[in-house]
Amino acid sequence: MADYTYLVNDIIQNTENDGTEFLSYIPKIVNRAEERLTKSLDDYGLVTLSSITLTSGTNVFTLPTGTRVIKNLFIEDGGSKINLLPRTDEFINDYWPVSASTGTPKYYSRQTNTQIYFAPTASTTYSGRLVHTARPTTLTSATPSNYFSEFCYDALFYACMIEAANFMKNFSATQLFEQQYASAIEALRNQARRTRRDDTQQQPAGGDNTLLGGQ
Repeated sequence: MADYTYLVNDIIQNTENDGTEFLSYIPKIVNRAEERLTKSLDDYGLVTLSSITLTSGTNVFTLPTGTRVIKNLFIEDGGSKINLLPRTDEFINDYWPVSASTGTPKYYSRQTNTQIYFAPTASTTYSGRLVHTARPTTLTSATPSNYFSEFCYDALFYACMIEAANFMKNFSATQLFEQQYASAIEALRNQARRTRRDDTQQQPAGGDNTLLGGQ
């Protein structure tokens, strides 16, 4: 199975560059490649589930470190789950203008990159769960594998080769690897689409099953 050492050797062999300056730059190459993958993919491999607590009398919640995209958020009230619906800041302010007033939260909005604002202000303490995307732990010799190396190696490799070609000022190679990266990402996106539907929701030809209600 591919890991950090495998990836580094793959980069060196394909670039035919084992110069000291290039070798010292490889961690930055890998970091940039992983950042690109995090932004390109909409994949369950990037999904993280976090338990949350909305404290009584507050309407602001600090997101877990590294949260990129909120997929869904629910709280529990008397044993029932309440899905909080995403809205804009303007909607929240109009809907619940007096933050000191309290109730059962129904909506949330992004206040900053690290905090969400919800309304009504919590009337009691609620527990719940946040489903969000985050970048996997960066590959290093100390952390030799992650989701990208185990399940997205082709896209990871091509992204690294783009950065390597840019470093070596080989811009014709950059264009080649950009094309290969795009193909790999499209295949991963197609795989992600397939994981969101099971066989009971598909026609034999692979399209949506139009006989199912509510489609």
